Amino acid sequence: MNGAVRAVVRMGIYAGTKVYFIHEGYQGMVDGGDNIVEAKWENVSSILQVGGTVIGSARCKQFRTHEGRLQAAHNLIKHGISNLCVIGGDGSLTGANLFREEWKGLLEELTEAGKIDKKTAHKYSHLNIVGMVGSIDNDFCGTDMTIGTDSALHRIIEVVDAIMTTAQSHQRTFVLEVMGRHCGYLALVSALACGADWVFIPESPPGEGWEDQMCQKLSENRAGKKRLNIIIISEGALDCCNKPITSDMIKDLVVRRMGYDTRVTILGHVQRGGTPSAFDRILASRMGVEAVLALLEASPETPACVVSLSGNQAIRVPLMECVQMTMEVQKAMDEGRFDEAVKLRGRSFENNLNTYKCLAHRKSPAHQPDIQFNVAILNVGAPAAGMNAAVRSAVRTCISEGHRMLAVTDGFEGFMKGQIKEIKWGDVGGWTGQGGSLLGTKRTLPVNNLKAVAEQLRLHNISALLLIGGFEAYLGILELLAGRAKYDEFCIPMVMVPATVSNNVPGSDFSIGADTALNAITDTCDRIKQSASGTKRRVFIIETMGGYCGYLASMSGLSAGADVSYIFEEKFDIHELQCNVEHLTEKMKTSVQRGLVLRNECCSENYTTDFIYQLYNEEGKGVFDCRKNVLGHMQQGGSPSPFDRNFGTKISAKAMQWISGKLKEYYRQGRIFANCQESACLLGMRRRSLVFQPVSELKEMTDFQHRIPKEQWWLSLRPLMKILAKYKINYDVTHASQMEHVERRGAHENRDNIAI
Repeated sequence: MNGAVRAVVRMGIYAGTKVYFIHEGYQGMVDGGDNIVEAKWENVSSILQVGGTVIGSARCKQFRTHEGRLQAAHNLIKHGISNLCVIGGDGSLTGANLFREEWKGLLEELTEAGKIDKKTAHKYSHLNIVGMVGSIDNDFCGTDMTIGTDSALHRIIEVVDAIMTTAQSHQRTFVLEVMGRHCGYLALVSALACGADWVFIPESPPGEGWEDQMCQKLSENRAGKKRLNIIIISEGALDCCNKPITSDMIKDLVVRRMGYDTRVTILGHVQRGGTPSAFDRILASRMGVEAVLALLEASPETPACVVSLSGNQAIRVPLMECVQMTMEVQKAMDEGRFDEAVKLRGRSFENNLNTYKCLAHRKSPAHQPDIQFNVAILNVGAPAAGMNAAVRSAVRTCISEGHRMLAVTDGFEGFMKGQIKEIKWGDVGGWTGQGGSLLGTKRTLPVNNLKAVAEQLRLHNISALLLIGGFEAYLGILELLAGRAKYDEFCIPMVMVPATVSNNVPGSDFSIGADTALNAITDTCDRIKQSASGTKRRVFIIETMGGYCGYLASMSGLSAGADVSYIFEEKFDIHELQCNVEHLTEKMKTSVQRGLVLRNECCSENYTTDFIYQLYNEEGKGVFDCRKNVLGHMQQGGSPSPFDRNFGTKISAKAMQWISGKLKEYYRQGRIFANCQESACLLGMRRRSLVFQPVSELKEMTDFQHRIPKEQWWLSLRPLMKILAKYKINYDVTHASQMEHVERRGAHENRDNIAI
């Protein structure tokens, strides 16, 4: 929430308006007085990395009454506030909409009571409302993700990873209860991300005989030498008769039936606390900026809206439509229409549930294929967190489809040497939480030894290939595609799944591993900034990975609250460097005597990290001193984030289902023969959808010299970092006309005061 507060304050000030804090939520609005104070730029410094909300939040019974809302309206009018930005759940946002609908009548009552005059009532005759959803449950329809959900998943996965080491050592079964009174999103995604044996969620109650099925699953795990059993339950879990299923009930069932040593862990409010994740900081910052624009562009005819996330876009959707849809989900659950409830939750929720069912419970293929094909999987390029989750998902989906999976160790180098063996269902148990690449990965490309690769394909009778990797994997699949002219062995379905910390693969907005790297950089920046809390007037120069792609430097700059980030995609010169030094010099005169500068490792051949460090050190002499840090390969290591585990799991499952379909399509006269461009694809995330794109078509979108896409969606977010760091720049060109409008209104009209 603090990221959103910071963004609203700074974007509002940037646009020329006054921004007010309302402390303690609606209670502070009703009580007024010192609870409503003007916010200054420095008031929101150093809050981006702080959990919770610095302005407080409280439930307020008085605001539910007409008298309470009347008093709240009077307090807002006293401060000239007619724009309200509300961060909360559906209850808070519904209350805000009611307040807006009553506003005109409330002003009439205040006028009749002599508390305000008619001129004031006319001046503030309309209240604009914009909402942002802050809820760890992700239970609000109309947005892909709510503020706080990703951070809650981080807390859950940290606990699960810690529990797994204990459970594996002591042969224990753990029942883990997570939040989600009416929504099972946290339970479902955490179960998917850790490979839990069973999950209970309100939207999908277990069918009759589930007790026997669960115990059978646990028994099979022990028989397969698996020491660990994890059962995740949402606090609002129900059975098919709408009766609660509790964690203690599950524990008693396992102990009574199986005799297993079983422990219950209830996470409780641990999930709400802690440092926000990089994703949540960026999401909140983007939503906060969009909320200010929405308020300043609103007219009396504009319906109250909520700022939502759709794919990688921040959009505005009608508030009450979203609230109504959210209520429909609960109504469907109350009436036992659970399949409908799952669909109402959205396509992403439904896909998560289907993927979990496919991977957690081994079943015979619904339609046993006429022939069992061999499918090979290999990791190519540098390791990235989440690769193992992707491999696990691919292996289990392949087996569920009735095929045989062959694992190639050490990428194409191992392929050429014949390092290929069958990998089975149980072999990939527990892989989701492990970083790096358990299969091994190399940067070697096949182009110089296509003959050896073709020979191994023939020897092992391989009918399809799945490549998981970064730009090397992309180059590799292009080389195999070109090799079809010479070797028929390459005329098989081939698909690539992007996995690289650099996020530089064309055809996909996101790559497996980039989110984990982003969190690693953000955490390091937090610690580095904290080290300056006692030593003032210090600027840190930090070098990030990414090759020529500035994704990590840009997004970590936004999530860590950097002053500037230098990337290859945006050329800079000595004049800009000097301007940045002058900006930091001015900053040192304020109470925020600390600077953070990020530099992508290949942003410039001559403006190296050492050069920038020495320049800043010299130009800032007597005002601030500098320190430099090169983060290096720590960005590639560590346990994968919940996003990377979930993304890797879902995208690989979809890739393997595509392969299975293509094998049926291209099977003719006893063999597989695929020689069209559509049989060699990259599966990428484009906005909200996973899209298969022929790699031959992606060549035009690629800068092969610098190994980056020619167009990158995140470049439009770069101005936000500078705006929030107090640079006087123009906003993104797509908002140019809007920003002229915003600045003009903010400069000349007093009625644009904003409260948050």
